[in-house]
Amino acid sequence: MTQLMNSEKASEITKRPYRKGNPLTGAEKQKAAIARKRITHKELKVFIEPETKDLLLDICAKNGLTQSELVSKLIEQEAKK
Repeated sequence: MTQLMNSEKASEITKRPYRKGNPLTGAEKQKAAIARKRITHKELKVFIEPETKDLLLDICAKNGLTQSELVSKLIEQEAKK
């Protein structure tokens, strides 16, 4: 009997309100991250063949770099030549 009373009381108690506003959705978080990155970086969109993309991913995995880091590094090397 006491369990029933405890469960009734628990359902009557409301949760404490979230004081920092509504949490952001995944899409909103991604937009915010891109907006922060655009302050210091420029966007580059390219289309490459799937085989070339696979090669890029292999090189990145071997060197422990992101695709962005690798492309930046390659551009800098070509600019020095």
